[in-house]
Amino acid sequence: MEYVCLDLEGVLIPEIWSEVAKFTGEDKFNLTTQDIKDYSELMDMRIGLVEAMDISISDIQAVVHKIEPFEGAREFMDWARDNFQVTIVSDSFYQLAWPLIRKLGTPSIICHHLKIEEDKLKGYSLRQKENKKRVVQALKALKYRVFAAGDSYNDIQMLTEADLGVFFQAPEHIKNEFPKINCVENYVELKKVFSNASEFVALS
Repeated sequence: MEYVCLDLEGVLIPEIWSEVAKFTGEDKFNLTTQDIKDYSELMDMRIGLVEAMDISISDIQAVVHKIEPFEGAREFMDWARDNFQVTIVSDSFYQLAWPLIRKLGTPSIICHHLKIEEDKLKGYSLRQKENKKRVVQALKALKYRVFAAGDSYNDIQMLTEADLGVFFQAPEHIKNEFPKINCVENYVELKKVFSNASEFVALS
């Protein structure tokens, strides 16, 4: 049996913090894991900006509620869940991601937690170190073959640990840095890659 692990932001939905950038006018919120390899550095910058600009969690959640999944994302999720076991493995946070998970049909998600006090962002708590890699390792230990898709630096460990890992609409600089990882540009291509890999296993 195959198990599919999908990144959330950049694969199924727009980048949440880029939408916060539009709301606040602060361009630094546009920086993502496609730009900064160190996730802690990225999150520390975001938290610092939120504090300096006195942005509340309610403000951010209001932005999130207006976000819609990419065109075709819900249909892709329905197809994936009809053909595989599926989990979204994300470096987002439950307090931000959950409204968007509902819009995707409420698939399972493994991600992190924000630390919030009186509607203010005070920090974050990781599910575990190297979460994406360890989720794939755990599934493989349960005798699943794991297919994975992501678009950023923080997905590399998940993609290389999986039995099949592919970039989904990754930027050119990341694709050039990791040329051994195959790339797809849309959900039709991603369906084909996953289906072909599954059929090959069935026939072997």
